[in-house]
Amino acid sequence: MGEAGGFVRLEVADAVGTVRLDRPKMNAIDEQFRAELHAVAVEARDRDDVRAVVLYGGERVFAAGADIAYMSGLGYAGMVAWAALLQDTFRLLARLPVPVVAAVNGYALGGGFELALTADFRVLGTRAKVGVPEITLGVIPGAGGTQRLTRLVGPAKAKGMVFTGRHVDAEEALALGIADRVVPDGEVYEVARQLAATYAGGPAVALRAAKQAIDDGLDSDLDSGLRLESALFAGLFATEDQATGMASFLESGPGKARFAGR
Repeated sequence: MGEAGGFVRLEVADAVGTVRLDRPKMNAIDEQFRAELHAVAVEARDRDDVRAVVLYGGERVFAAGADIAYMSGLGYAGMVAWAALLQDTFRLLARLPVPVVAAVNGYALGGGFELALTADFRVLGTRAKVGVPEITLGVIPGAGGTQRLTRLVGPAKAKGMVFTGRHVDAEEALALGIADRVVPDGEVYEVARQLAATYAGGPAVALRAAKQAIDDGLDSDLDSGLRLESALFAGLFATEDQATGMASFLESGPGKARFAGR
């Protein structure tokens, strides 16, 4: 187990790393929380034994947003600097080279929702609420809410949430495509961990390439994306997992390969 401090820690078991958010009572994000989250994300990225990640805020709440008392005292110059740090931390999480699942119980609002949006998949409890309520404070989302949410649900639906700041329940989140699974609250972490575990035994280099191709392709034109895909595809023929996977297919049929992750 690695630990960055009092609010965020990394727990690793069976190739799945759980990034545990633990700042009572609502996992509000201040600078200490952000710095610890950044350090834990770097650790998860650099550890060879982490092949998938779960972001988890606990049984009661995922993260209710940025610490308003902390933010309100920053002023313009301070917020410019801190917003850049927060964006950098969330970008690091979004670019983790492994599959990432957010396990969401209770509230995931504002910065907390933006944190959940850095994941590849989101599992919500039935009583979960998500949203970007910044407009009710006279500001806008500043840690990816106007960008990652729009790419996920489209501009009109994103504007409907951002312009009103309304809370979205789990079933609507599923219909919008924000949630990938909705399960009873007590099963959220286990379902998210099981989902992460299905990827942890896969071909790690190919999974990293697939995530890069999809995410980077979204930010480019089709021809550039296709060129990226082709280059990443060809590069995988230098990996042990490619040789293993194709030999297994020829000998035993599909779906039976056991990958080394290199």
